[in-house]
Amino acid sequence: MPKTPPRGALHLAATLLTATVALYITLVAFGNITDFGTNQQFVQHVLAMDTTFKDDDLMWRAVTSKGLQDAAYIAIIVWETVAALVLIYGTWLWFRRDDRRARRFSTYGLLMLMLLFGGGFIAIGGEWFSMWQSGDWNGLDAATRVFLFSGVVLIVNHLPFGQGERTDAG
Repeated sequence: MPKTPPRGALHLAATLLTATVALYITLVAFGNITDFGTNQQFVQHVLAMDTTFKDDDLMWRAVTSKGLQDAAYIAIIVWETVAALVLIYGTWLWFRRDDRRARRFSTYGLLMLMLLFGGGFIAIGGEWFSMWQSGDWNGLDAATRVFLFSGVVLIVNHLPFGQGERTDAG
């Protein structure tokens, strides 16, 4: 039976950090599913732009249709849920020491979060729908934290393993 080499510190960091992000987004998705109304209001207010400066040059961007607002919120929840599942799978692969596949699936999940929180919340919500103008419905700080945390974990996942570290499961 082949002897499994010990896990290095960088491998352990990639495993545990991926697991932490997986846990976080799992709890976010679970919360959005079980307490649907709380963040539904957030999405509705951001899209409606009803707490912004109401500049006539920007208000044409507002989405006031409840159906479109709910569709956007459901799409966010589905995206979060899929990202959670991908990251859970990536974490499982890290624990199994299937590093090549773990890195690939972790990358997919982390990029999904960076696209959602960076592209969706920071760019589209923050700038297109002027969320930055709202004192009540401004999620830019939270979105930035998730974007940066996911980015740091992505970098850790792609650091080259050093002497004694594993590069793949084979």
